[in-house]
Amino acid sequence: MDKVQHFEIPVDDIARAKKFYAGVFGWGTMDFPMPGMQYVGLHTGPVDEKNMPKDSGFINGGMFQRSPKFPLTGPTIAMTVDDIDASLKKVKAAGGEVMMEKMQIADMGLYAYIKDTEGNVIGIWQNLKPSH
Repeated sequence: MDKVQHFEIPVDDIARAKKFYAGVFGWGTMDFPMPGMQYVGLHTGPVDEKNMPKDSGFINGGMFQRSPKFPLTGPTIAMTVDDIDASLKKVKAAGGEVMMEKMQIADMGLYAYIKDTEGNVIGIWQNLKPSH
């Protein structure tokens, strides 16, 4: 069973959104360098030195500048999958649509956006195996 990995929120003003989410919910933020965009991690609970949740029962997320480069107009969730290519095939076979083909995010994982049969955009994420 695939699990929810994180959520994402597109925003118009990063500084204003950071202030809002920190002030309203007490969330921590962390800037992540991404090619061609500013991405801000959102910590919704305590995290370890790798920015992973210390406690069960919550997920972290991220926000980024709203842009025509990405198909998100509102908040979305991302699911962790074992094989992103196989999942993209399943999406198409089930009547869904690939909104953004897979891309590699640093050395962390592979990511794509899909649209379900109801018009919702969802991210799918495959962790990259650490190389030893």
